[in-house]
Parts: sequence; C-alpha cells; structure tokens
Amino acid sequence: MPPSVDLAAFTAMRKRRHFTILPATHGTQTRRPPVAAHAISSACRAVGVVWRRWCSAALTIAKIPDLANYHFSTNSTPQYLQGVIGLKYVTPNVTLSLRRSQGSFVLPQGECLFWEDDMVRKTTGRAKASATVTEDDLRRHIRAKASDYLKDPNITSVGIGLKNGDGAVCLQFTVGRKGESALESLPTTRIPEMIDVDGTPVPTDVIERSYGPSYTLVTAEQLDLRKQRIDPIRPGVSVAHIAESAGTIGLIVFDRSTGSPCILSNWHVLNGNGGHIGDAIVQPGPYDDNNTALNGAGDLMRSHIGAAGDCALARIRHRDFDRSVYGLDVIPKRMARVSIGDTVIKSGRTTAVTRGIVRRVDVMAKINYGLPAGEQAIGGFEIGPDKDAMPADGEISKGGDSGSAWLIFDDGKTTDIFAGLHFAGETDGVSDEHALACYPASIQKKLDFVLKSDVDFGSAHEAMATVVPRTGYDAEFLGFSVPEPGLSTSLKRDAVNFGRAQTLPYTHFSVCLSTKRRMARYVAWNIDGTRMVALPRRGFAIDPRIDAKYQLGDEFYVDNRIDRGHIARRADLCWGTVVEAEQANRDSFYFTNIAPQHERYNQSSRKGLWGGLENLVFEQADLKEIKLSAQGGPVFASDDIAYRGALIPRAYWKMIAYVGTDERLRCAAFILSQDNLLNDLETLDLDPFRIYQVSLTELATKTELDFASLDAADLISHPELISGAAQRESLIQSATAIREIRRAYDVVL
Repeated sequence: MPPSVDLAAFTAMRKRRHFTILPATHGTQTRRPPVAAHAISSACRAVGVVWRRWCSAALTIAKIPDLANYHFSTNSTPQYLQGVIGLKYVTPNVTLSLRRSQGSFVLPQGECLFWEDDMVRKTTGRAKASATVTEDDLRRHIRAKASDYLKDPNITSVGIGLKNGDGAVCLQFTVGRKGESALESLPTTRIPEMIDVDGTPVPTDVIERSYGPSYTLVTAEQLDLRKQRIDPIRPGVSVAHIAESAGTIGLIVFDRSTGSPCILSNWHVLNGNGGHIGDAIVQPGPYDDNNTALNGAGDLMRSHIGAAGDCALARIRHRDFDRSVYGLDVIPKRMARVSIGDTVIKSGRTTAVTRGIVRRVDVMAKINYGLPAGEQAIGGFEIGPDKDAMPADGEISKGGDSGSAWLIFDDGKTTDIFAGLHFAGETDGVSDEHALACYPASIQKKLDFVLKSDVDFGSAHEAMATVVPRTGYDAEFLGFSVPEPGLSTSLKRDAVNFGRAQTLPYTHFSVCLSTKRRMARYVAWNIDGTRMVALPRRGFAIDPRIDAKYQLGDEFYVDNRIDRGHIARRADLCWGTVVEAEQANRDSFYFTNIAPQHERYNQSSRKGLWGGLENLVFEQADLKEIKLSAQGGPVFASDDIAYRGALIPRAYWKMIAYVGTDERLRCAAFILSQDNLLNDLETLDLDPFRIYQVSLTELATKTELDFASLDAADLISHPELISGAAQRESLIQSATAIREIRRAYDVVL
C-alpha cells in the first residue's frame, strides 16, 4: 500500500511560506516554492496525487467524467467536491466514496489521500474538469474587478487570503458591516459564496473591517526621540509636508537618474491634499514641532496615490542622513514580494518597533483621504499581529506610523529586505488589529528610485570634508524642470565622468568639466535667496576627486595679469544651514568652478552688472519665490587666446531661470563678450566688454549646448512673458534675438 501522509503534518508544511526576493530593479514578481515543496510533491505522487504550489485554494479532479456526479462523504453530511486544482487519482474510474481516517481521506482500495475539510463543498455543477486557478490568475482577477467590487459602499477591500484565517486560499472581502442588518439597511449586495475566476469557482470569505490612513493622530503623548529633530535624519522618525501633521520616514533611497538621496514615505505624509511638487518637507512633522523654519529636511520631488500605492519621494536638503532604520539598525538593500504567513517588522514614529504576520496579499482597499482626493483604491497587502510578539496594547500601528517600512523578519532577526510601505490601519472602534502596506516593486516603478546609489557620497578625499551630501544641481529646484544643457556625443566624450554622469556634484552646484580645455564647459547651480549666509573667502584648491591634469591650478595664475574668476558666484552658493553654507563656500573655490579672466575685467564697469544679474532678477522680477536656478560658463572658441598651454575664453554666458507670480517658468540668457555681437563698429567705447541679453536659440548657437527643453520659457523668444509693458512693447518692435545691456533697466524680465 502506498505510504500515507498525515493531514496535520501536510497542512503545517503548506503553511511554511517564504517571501521572494525581487531583482535589484523592478521586474518579475514570480515566487519561489517553499523549501518543503519537493518533499510534499514526492509524497503526493506516491499516493496518486499531483501536488500544486497553490493547492490550498486550487484543486480539481482530473480525468473523471461528469465531476458533479461523484459522491463524497465526510464525518458529517454527504457533500460534493468543488473547485480544487491539481488532484489526480491513479485509478480515475473508481467510485470515489471516501471516508475520513485520522486527518486523511482514504480511498476504498486503501490508497491514502490528504485533504482540507473546507475544500469539500457543494458543487455548482459548472466546474471545469481540468481547470487551473493560480495565484497570478487571482491577482489578475482582483486587478480587473477590484474597482467594480469597491463601488459597493459596504465593501472596504478585496484581496487574497486564507478562509477563516487558516483555511483554504480564497477571495477575501472586508466590509464595513456584516450580517443581515447591513444587507437590509445599506445599498449593498450579498457577496456570493463562490466567484468564477477564468471559468473555475473560487471560494470567498467575508470579514467585518474598515480602513483609514495612519496619519490621523491620537492624543498627545510624551515626546520621544522619534518625534524630535534628529541629525542626521533616519528612517523610523517623524516627518511631514510643512502643512501636514506627522508621519514616518520609511527609508532613505536614491533617485535613479541623479543619485540624489531622498526620503521615502506616503503621499498623504509628504504631499497631502494641499501639497505641490517642490513644497517644503520638515523633520520632525509640524504636529511634533511647529518651528518649521528651522526643521527643513527637503522638498517634495514625486508622489503617487492610486492602485500602485500611497507613496512619495522628497529630495533631502540641508540635512545629513543615516540610512539605517532607527531602532532596527539595518540598512535595507533588497526588496521582496511577500507571501501569506511571512513575518515582517517595522519601525514607526508612534508605535516604534512592532512585528506582524502577512495574512492577505494582493489587496485592493478603499481609503477615504478627504477632499479633494476623496476615496481611492490602494493596492497592497494586509498584516495582522504576530502572536509571538504582541505589543502591550495590542497595536502594531497607530496614527503617525504612515510611511514606515516593513522589513522581512526571518530566523529571529531583522533582515535588510524591504517588504512593504505602511499606509493604513483599522479605523477607530474596530477591534480587529491590522495594517496595510504597499508593494515595494509597485511604488519603485511609480517613483523611480533605487535602494543603493552608484554614487558614493562619502568617498571624497580626506581633504574634501563632507558635512552634508554633495548632491549637486537640482533640476526640479523651482518646481519646474530646468535641466542642465544637453551635450552632443562629441561633448559627452570630452566631459570628465563622475560615476556614470558627465557632471561633478558639489554643494548646491554641478560642473561639466572639459578634458581638453581643463575648465568647466558649464556650471549649473541653485540659489535660495531666503537662506543666504555671509561667509569669508577661502583658498583655491584642486578637487581631489578628479585627476589634476584636468584642472588649471595655481601655477597657471602665477606672475601674470590673469585673475581667477568664479563661474558660479560664491555668494550664490552660500545658503542653508551654517555648516551646509560653509561647505558650499569651500566647494566654490575648487578650480573646477574657476575660469581665467583678464584683470581688465575687474576694472570694467560691466563687472558689477554681470556679477549682479542674479540680484537684479531678485529685485526686479515678479517672483513666486526667492529662488533661482542658474547656469553659466565660458564660450569656447577656436580663436581664444593661447597662454601657458591653455586657451583663455573671450566670452562667457549665463542663463537664469525663475518662476513668476503667475506660476509660469521664465528664462533669461546673457553673454559677456569682448566682441561686438551687434557689429556696431562706429561706437566709441573705451570699455571693451559688452553684455547682451540673447535668446536661448542664439545661446545654443554660440555654446554648442542644447537648451531646447526651455524654449517655451525664453523671454526673448516669447515677449508675452515679460512683466513690464514698456519693455515688452520695445522688444516686440525690435524683433531681435540680441539686446545689448548697458544698465540695469535694459534687462527684460
């Protein structure tokens, strides 16, 4: 007689679920079978059963004609088998009258077959004899039908779970109210016991449960370190949009394209109903410390609310960071897709460190975020308490924990595997403790971040002390995209590479360094006029990260009439906290940001005007905020002056971008030159330097750089953007792409 397999042992083995570690970049989401799979499969074959991974919800009699007519009996009343996959008998034509024997079903011939009680059900007579319902089938069904299910006002979520908590895999629904009274008093429809999925009936389960975002704060508690300003900032502590209350920093991640360090948390924590891209993010959140002016931590970069999750990224500004999770002391480096039964752990602002068990997957929950967002269907998985690690108050999450990162807890310890982003828990008055989390791969796809950056922010030479991360120029600094100039293939080849980038990151600015010319082709920088810090000058230095052969050092400027000229003004870069501003101040003196200028420039009347263009924009333009993004550099030409093995540029350029009070982006471009661009040879002027305001098209021609993405914001090409009526009419009448600037009034803004 074939060996028997005890039902209790089989069930225990089936419940040994194992998470699947996802690739470094989002992609396949297939799961690997448990360790016990081969042992079970072998035992099943021995008794005439073909084992399937998803066996608890999917077993179907195969090679047996007219399934509905085959009679089964248990210890209770006769019933009919329905809805299971992968079961195949060695002798398919035998009469299948079974009897229960010590947790197993036994065929008349004595062949043993193990089963689960709740898989014996009344048939509808429509089951397919060879149908197969897999986890992916159920997941696709939920994605396709969830929005329809959630239209029912009583249904709060739908997902994949175990019936009654430890039974068969089923489509599990949660409702606001359960029972006949709900059916009578609410405009709702009874959920059927079975739902057809790709032609195969699948059992359902209904639980009374409601959800709410985990940012609604409970009564005030005594402050702890998680709710205070922490330097450096860390995952697991308080954070929020400047106009929100308080949530939790989930992880410190990196923008995929720029490598910039970012805070990962929820949409309703970092964005909220009133937020906009570019808004200030503070740590701790305003609920924990309303002195927001001193607690700036970054600005909102991207956000998403929808089926993929409730998630947002904020670029870190003005603060250093520690990637290890507060209270867990691990740095998450990998991601997983969880399975039912996995143990997870999180560190949050309110409930600190708690553990839970994944009890439903592929959940689509209905959450009300208030106006204007309203009700949203959010995808993720559900977590219940871990009975082996119950908190004193029984709560695994509370208000303020939103944004916490759930990590895999395995073999008695916290791993470095990111399992989910917490975004909701039970509403007040609901006794069934639970939490909801978004899938890492889904939010990664929406926010485009990575857990590990290719740029090592702490790799600078010892002489280049790092107080805050050198993240470089921020193209989204103004809330509009102001990208760095585009480079042709030949110019990319000429650029000094830093990792995979063609620019070198500094504090508040980036440099594209030419290998042939040994100076910057351009510098791009950000200016926050509300946070300027006055600091003394420092000494010039070679950037120790870059080979000195690509930099014109001190030897070039000794015993001659050549001055060292900052491309990005030192004063423009000195903003933020004092230590941050001082680092920017020192960074500005690296020779990568310096270009040779003839000493006559310092005697020129144009020097004050050229150097003060940024201040002029602050003073004369109708600005939404006191912020600018600027770019500039030398205009390289073949006839530049040869000196000491280098070429001294004859001209320089600058482009200044800002946002007006009408929330439209504007760009003003300028050239400082010794050449008379207007060919006005009859003008007698002892000052050889000229300043011109030019169109971006003209600037691109002169510099061989690409500014096409900013054409729509060009003031010269689009006079309607000019705020001054007289200047606007003057420019329209002149119809020129070049305008000489002799005094401040000549600048059109």
